Amino acid sequence: MPPSPNSSKGSAEHPIAVIGGGSWGTAIAYHLSVKGYPVRMWVYEPEVAEGINTRHENPLFLPGITLPGHVTASNDMAAVLDGIETLVMVVPSHFFRKITEEAARHISGEAYIASAAKGIEDNTHKVMTQILEEVFPPSFHARIACLSGPSFAREVAQLKFTAVTVASRNMETARYFQNVFTAPHFRAYTHTDPIGVQIGGALKNIMAIAVGVADGMEMGTNARAALITRGLAEISRIGKKMGADPATFLGLSGIGDLVLTCTGNLSRNRNVGLKLGQGLKIEEITRDMRMVAEGVVNTKSAYQLTQKLGVRAPVITAMYRILYKGLPLNEAVHEILSTEPGEEFE
Repeated sequence: MPPSPNSSKGSAEHPIAVIGGGSWGTAIAYHLSVKGYPVRMWVYEPEVAEGINTRHENPLFLPGITLPGHVTASNDMAAVLDGIETLVMVVPSHFFRKITEEAARHISGEAYIASAAKGIEDNTHKVMTQILEEVFPPSFHARIACLSGPSFAREVAQLKFTAVTVASRNMETARYFQNVFTAPHFRAYTHTDPIGVQIGGALKNIMAIAVGVADGMEMGTNARAALITRGLAEISRIGKKMGADPATFLGLSGIGDLVLTCTGNLSRNRNVGLKLGQGLKIEEITRDMRMVAEGVVNTKSAYQLTQKLGVRAPVITAMYRILYKGLPLNEAVHEILSTEPGEEFE
């Protein structure tokens, strides 16, 4: 049986499945294993499975972190999910539906499912819990949650202090995952606004690219602060239009994650923006990237979402035109600076 919502300790009788073998999935697996849970990882790359099982390390995505022996990895989804009652999805948003559909074929009973992925699906403009609710039958919906917040994978794997938000429309499910994840070095706060939590987690990546561009162009720290703040305003407008609680964006999954991703040196999205601001083309930057900078992919879906919702979003629009329409950076900056200021909290 799954662990009691009143217990924060792992159990040898309760393995947890982590679907996804990137840096974030590996860090989550490591964190859960430190709590005592046996962790089965589904990974795409055979060399990642081999590295985890024989050398106890993810050589491609999180080198230098030694994983306990009770973290195992496989390319066989059925084997990973056999008898699993707690599942954490940690795959890129543009692969999320396909891999979730495969996972759903091997899940039965009353499994708890959490998404730790950050993104908006292209074309449908859905967040990950909405995809989970489409793929899994209604009997699962009350046990679906999401996890988001300021959490660089390497720092989590180094057991450095981290605080995140776990959200579900069902507070019992949020508390269940709170107890699964919480440890002395890792605090999980509950919330009942999964839409807002996920919108904050997805859109902050785009803002981080924009801030990186400004830093790469040496526009100064005043500009950085302005972009972060106005970026938060755009995120809030979009989230509110989707039914989110505006207060969500003042929390860990909103301003917390936004500040970290826009300013932290470990931020892949910020580093993409820095290189853009220094004159490199997006094709040059992404060509040699092994790990996905979600903001690049999500800029297109986020822009389409703003058009669908009729929400004014000058930063997202500028980043879409830079990344997908070849708009020169100087012109993009001019467009943003030429936007009529209006009222701050409209």
